[in-house]
Amino acid sequence: MITGIAHDVSSPDRAQRAAAAGFWHVRRDGRKFMPMTNTRPIGRVIGTERQPNTPHEFRFWTAPDSDIGIGALVRVQVETPRPVTVYGVVVDGAAYTDLQTALHDYLALEGDPASDLPRPTERPEIRVYTAAVLRHEPPEPLQPVPFGPVYPASAADVAVALRMDAYAKPGGTGIPVGLYTAGGLDAPVYLDADFLLGPEAAHLNITGVSGLATKTSAVLFLLSSIFEHLPPEKGSVAALCFNVKGPDLLFLDQPRELGEEDRAMYARLGVSPEPFRNVRVYAPYKPDGYNLNTLRTHPDLSHNVEPLVWGLEQILKFAEVLLTREDVDAKADALIEYIRERVVGREVDDLPRRFVVRTFQDLEAWFEEVLRVCEQNNWQSWKTHHVATIRKVRNRLLNLATRAKGLVSNDATVNDLPWGAFEDRAVYVLDVANVEPEAQDLIFARVVTEARERLERNALGVDHLIVFVDELNKYAPSDGHETYVRKMLLDVSERGRYLGLVLFSAQQFRSQVHKRVVGNAGTAVYGRMDMDELATPGYAVLSAATKSKLATLPKGELMLRHPHFTQPIFVRFPRPAVMAGREGVRRFEPEPELPFEDAVVRHLKRLDRSMPVTEVKDLIAGRDEDEVLAALHRTQQARPTDVLAYFRACLKKRVDREVVPAGGAGPGLPGGPGFRAGIQLPEDPYG
Repeated sequence: MITGIAHDVSSPDRAQRAAAAGFWHVRRDGRKFMPMTNTRPIGRVIGTERQPNTPHEFRFWTAPDSDIGIGALVRVQVETPRPVTVYGVVVDGAAYTDLQTALHDYLALEGDPASDLPRPTERPEIRVYTAAVLRHEPPEPLQPVPFGPVYPASAADVAVALRMDAYAKPGGTGIPVGLYTAGGLDAPVYLDADFLLGPEAAHLNITGVSGLATKTSAVLFLLSSIFEHLPPEKGSVAALCFNVKGPDLLFLDQPRELGEEDRAMYARLGVSPEPFRNVRVYAPYKPDGYNLNTLRTHPDLSHNVEPLVWGLEQILKFAEVLLTREDVDAKADALIEYIRERVVGREVDDLPRRFVVRTFQDLEAWFEEVLRVCEQNNWQSWKTHHVATIRKVRNRLLNLATRAKGLVSNDATVNDLPWGAFEDRAVYVLDVANVEPEAQDLIFARVVTEARERLERNALGVDHLIVFVDELNKYAPSDGHETYVRKMLLDVSERGRYLGLVLFSAQQFRSQVHKRVVGNAGTAVYGRMDMDELATPGYAVLSAATKSKLATLPKGELMLRHPHFTQPIFVRFPRPAVMAGREGVRRFEPEPELPFEDAVVRHLKRLDRSMPVTEVKDLIAGRDEDEVLAALHRTQQARPTDVLAYFRACLKKRVDREVVPAGGAGPGLPGGPGFRAGIQLPEDPYG
């Protein structure tokens, strides 16, 4: 039989939501009460003149053998002078005896801590805990916590204390994030999708030491939970992940062996222990232009790996990411802006020759024509731009393809993300782990900016896009000069929730990230922390005991802060059901770099596994590499039905040649033995 203490609820809306979720019960007289699964208290609230209870904090004592510890949730419930229920989380603790000084205990044992002498007096021990208030019911009037019995929180108490009764219900917006496991419980903890993906609040930031905080694992599990539990009325969602460290995110579509404990946690949270079903990986080429710059090159996994190649039209808008302040002054910036607006992608007819500038080769030809016209007419400037500025900008812009070689193409080759056709519940991985830092910044800036602009126009393909970025302190540091990437991240963190662009970020040191970026994250997650980091001012709101627990957290345990939680909460989560990067590299060993002909064959076989190797090698033998690469890239873009025929058509036609020896008539020549009519050589008048 479930017993309960009568409890008035002042807010009808809250009472209806709680009753609908099954957290509150209703008596015949209409009064609401919380069912108690454990009616035996584990302590009582205390207060002294020096340490009185307040509306936001209280103290209570327990026996030494109680299961209460730092991070445990408790409930204070009294009937008189009026029904009140207060929920709190333990943030500090202390132990007492009636011992006045340490000398008394020393004398009682005659100075021997291992003494077998019977103690003259068995000293009573008491433990006193400090708890921060999570919730008052009823919320008004807000008064100090009353003196009364303290109960350990049940699963229903956890839901009400964290205000999950408003959204963690059938048809609600609850997203499972982990289990509250103090006191032997395994109560699910939910985040509110409206405050995780918008529009009320958005973004998530996770911090912790490398290798021990399980930051990436936590994000991958949460992505699985979002994909499975996001309500249909919230729309579609996809994830865009930047792989910045080794093979961390390259095997998200491969399963992982999970233990019984992990599977039990998945079952309790209602999440399927499966890898992501729709994953696509993009990586630039290496500087050679034909070997992909990624560790996911095993033939069994190459079907969903694509090159990331951009041209002039894709990167010119982000030229300042690669150009330094010394490269671009006000005059140069004005000319670059003119080229963006009036030259690239348009027909230029204000020169003796007409131009359509779409590639770096076209841009070089346009610059040469402008400089030729200036030299012929002895002009010092062209359209208010000085010749020296034109030469300077020419050198800087044409050098971009060299500085980001493998990512930026000189010709019209482009292979980009499927802008406008992003798929629901799909994961797009950009592997930039082995890319030069400048090219990393370019990829990050262009991809996130393009996503933001398309979400503004509702032209991305999904309603919500989660962007996961590790090493945030590199892209948005708290100090240093302003960069394009940092400005863009600030804009996303402040405006993204209205657009559906959500930033999931991670770093080792939260204190070294720009305050506005982490401050706009609606949900903050903390793994195992470094004590030096915990000593910074940003963690002053945490108690000393909470900091100590953070510094020793085991893998798989996190501390959460969420808009609905008035205090941080500790939870456990299962390992993600995807293969870890190191295990993936061992099981699917990357292929070594291949010579040019073999690399071309490998790329074509990804489009058609029946591609005849010998025929392809004969087709490209003796040809210029640039010509072959251009044909390969066009074939990859088109993805035709007959891959070999399309590739052959993209190559220049060869003319069969017959070698005729110099000199007089010989075998097979006119007048010689065995003559056959063949190529007739005209008489050379200058011979």
